[in-house]
Amino acid sequence: MSRSALVTGGSRGIGLAIARELAASGDDVAVTYRSGEPPEGLLGVGCDITDTAQVDAAFKRVEEEQGAVDVLVANAGITKDQLLVLMNEDDFSAVLDTNLTGTFRVVKRAVRGMMRKRQGGRIILISSVVGLMGSGGQVNYAASKAGLVGFGRSLARELGSRGITVNIVAPGFIETDMTAALSEDRQAEIKKNVPLGRYGTTEEIAKTVRFLASADAAYITGAVIPVDGGLGMGH
Repeated sequence: MSRSALVTGGSRGIGLAIARELAASGDDVAVTYRSGEPPEGLLGVGCDITDTAQVDAAFKRVEEEQGAVDVLVANAGITKDQLLVLMNEDDFSAVLDTNLTGTFRVVKRAVRGMMRKRQGGRIILISSVVGLMGSGGQVNYAASKAGLVGFGRSLARELGSRGITVNIVAPGFIETDMTAALSEDRQAEIKKNVPLGRYGTTEEIAKTVRFLASADAAYITGAVIPVDGGLGMGH
């Protein structure tokens, strides 16, 4: 039987790759998006995860179309990079509200349906290598992504007795529109610090998520899985 899967921030980049990978494995997949057009072939649901009412409405739409969510991938996030001494409080709060509190909102809503179904469930949080090793100019982003580790591991302890697994994927530098916009010198500098000497691909993140969402990963919970070419090893 196909499962009902929801990927937040799934209209482009890593989120879209994850959504397509889950769909290819036989799941019914919905994605949330804030702007633009929904991706073709997937159920697109407009949703700003900083708004609890929009989160609830999005889940109701997904439940009506494909049933209660069995697999949740919390991927939606933003950046507002700046050195701490120049960062304003609004930019710090906005990143935390989207990346961390927004994840709280969608996970809390998903867990209700998972517990009612009593058939287990899969929750996968997309963190970042930056949350493990830090990055100058990204104190807000790093704090939000590090917070997902503590959030996910605490939730894994809460939900383990119900057969629901919670895991965290920590991507490194990945080939996306954002990294493509960096100068060649900056890209070369980044790759020099990656033991494998290259960026990762969105497909490599997606395949890791597919594994964690599968029956093969039924005994894995509370894990932080780095997909970073070795950049953050030891953290």
